[in-house]
Amino acid sequence: MGTPSTREQSIARMADVMRDFMANAVLFQDAVARTGGLNSTDLQAVGLLMSQGPATPGELAERTGLSAGGAITAVIDRLEKAGYVSRQRDQADRRRVIVTADVDKVLQQVGPVYGRVGARWAAYLDTLTDEQIDLANELFTRASEINREEIELLRESR
Repeated sequence: MGTPSTREQSIARMADVMRDFMANAVLFQDAVARTGGLNSTDLQAVGLLMSQGPATPGELAERTGLSAGGAITAVIDRLEKAGYVSRQRDQADRRRVIVTADVDKVLQQVGPVYGRVGARWAAYLDTLTDEQIDLANELFTRASEINREEIELLRESR
């Protein structure tokens, strides 16, 4: 076999870069969670409530991939005790409970970290061309879609 082409080398490097990025993203989220007195799973759960809106415990279990029942109840209990979420009865169906993130609490506890990172990203993005930003948006959007699809495949195989 001959020497790898520049394209092959670039693709191999991309795989290394993506692996490193994903590992650091997970470790970053864990470090942020700890600054707010949470664990990674709890921070992701409250983040999903903020980005996708309030949910029943079952819906939140589906979003996170945790089992409905004990696992998601423990997450909600911890988040509620720490003041990150509240539970209210659904006005349309009093049997249902809706879990809602306390956005102010989340922003107070972990907002400064995300604000600092956001400012650093904004400064970096200011150095890129519109075309580079478009490519980065496309790349991260597709990476996110692939990850979501793979999460579903992994959940289905359980």
